[in-house]
Amino acid sequence: MTQKRWILAAAVLGSGIVFLDSTVVNVALPRIGRELPRLFLGVLEGQSYVYNAYLLTLSALLILAGALSDFYGRKRMFLYGLVGFGLTSVLCGLAPNMELLVLFRILQGAAGALLVPGSLALLTANFSGEEQGRAFGVWAGASGATTILGPVIGGLLVDTISWRAAFLINIPLVLLAAWATWQHIPESRDDQATSHFDWLGAAVVALAVGGLAFGAIYGQQRAWRDPIGYIALAVGVVATVALPILMARSAHPLIPLSLFKSRNFAVTNLSTLLIYGALYVTFYYLVLFQQGTLGYTAAAAGLGGIPGTLFLIFFSARFGSLAAKYGPRWFMAAGPVLMALGVLWFSRVPSSSTPWQLTPGNPASYLPPVSWVIDFLPGSIIFGLGIMAMVAPLTTALMTSIPVRNSGVGSAINNAISRVGPQLAGALIFVFLTATFYASLAGKLTGVDVSSESFRARVSPLNTPPDHSLVGIVRDASTSSFHLAMYVGAALLLVGAVVNAVGIRNSGARRQPEAEAAADQPRVEAAVTEQGG
Repeated sequence: MTQKRWILAAAVLGSGIVFLDSTVVNVALPRIGRELPRLFLGVLEGQSYVYNAYLLTLSALLILAGALSDFYGRKRMFLYGLVGFGLTSVLCGLAPNMELLVLFRILQGAAGALLVPGSLALLTANFSGEEQGRAFGVWAGASGATTILGPVIGGLLVDTISWRAAFLINIPLVLLAAWATWQHIPESRDDQATSHFDWLGAAVVALAVGGLAFGAIYGQQRAWRDPIGYIALAVGVVATVALPILMARSAHPLIPLSLFKSRNFAVTNLSTLLIYGALYVTFYYLVLFQQGTLGYTAAAAGLGGIPGTLFLIFFSARFGSLAAKYGPRWFMAAGPVLMALGVLWFSRVPSSSTPWQLTPGNPASYLPPVSWVIDFLPGSIIFGLGIMAMVAPLTTALMTSIPVRNSGVGSAINNAISRVGPQLAGALIFVFLTATFYASLAGKLTGVDVSSESFRARVSPLNTPPDHSLVGIVRDASTSSFHLAMYVGAALLLVGAVVNAVGIRNSGARRQPEAEAAADQPRVEAAVTEQGG
């Protein structure tokens, strides 16, 4: 393979293992809860921490990791991330108890934070023009593939080997990515960086992103009845407000505020907040509705989502090239509109829709019912066409809107927004959805206090109640709440489409890569010469 193919392979593998680990472990959680000894954590509490601790440190440290990549060298920090991710994967796979597994997952998330923005920074520093757009498309398609394959791979490993294999599968991927990085990627860094790193800014960023993410997750888990969730959100909000003031006063800021003077950078991050918030709202509640309300099996819900995502896997590279050639604006506008139409299709699903009860050992259940073909497949395909047209152009618009020297921190900011935004959107819609659900029940269950804790412990949105006499009423109320979630998701997507159509400029996205590549090529060559000498 050529050097650039190896660079692309290393970047895709490095980010891919992070996305893979975000999904593959979910399938292993039930087995982990049954088989792994515990010292003081409960089963459900431990399972929650195994999943969320990874996501929290990953989200909180993304921007710091991106800045470190620009400051100390993208190849160096990417290698550190790969080595750290490999070591922590081994530790997770060999963890003797639940408490140590949670600790190792915290460390694994920290290592993963170096890989996601680092991978995009490597592509930005080593590709330009249509070739760069194609590389971003391959990266986006691979990310989609790992998201789809994660639960499938995890299920096979857990059922045939052990839950520990879900972590140890990372090792060969890490070794290949590390070899490709060491052998084929030239070093590059911010040529204007000083010897002073903004550690105070790094701490404030971690409090801002970590506080918002932890507050949203913790609050939802405890139905907003625990003050810790509100306190964490307050810390996150205060740190977020203080951040631009601190950056403006710092001589060497972690996040150069000049990045936001780029129209495309600012607009892309705003649309990311809206669009990825919509993605979370849509698919979080879609899966809950299918399984909890309609009665789909987990296998059917997972398999049913595959057709739409195939478009992203196989065609995103092409749309990345088109965005680099013609500009990303109209792709970024049309994509969310199509996605919104797909989501609105889901909003018409009736409460009487026949569930697909796919069971691996029962061949008679392999074919889906007609209701799935009518109620879910068209929406999935329309949505898939939209996300295919949107993801690679959005990445292209983002990475071509900033100087190559800031590509690490620039991509990290966008990644942090794409992770925290959905949590905040999910927290808000949870409040409205829950209120709508119980208000609907209050009008149908006379003489029942639907606000009591005992009732809400037995009857919750998008879940089938144990009392058979309430099944029909609860299913109708859950369906109405699901429709509300889909309307909110579609509205966020349409607003994101308008933001992109009005705000994105094509000319800067087309011209900047060539100028940046020409300006940075001597620095890359010098770094290679220095490394070889």
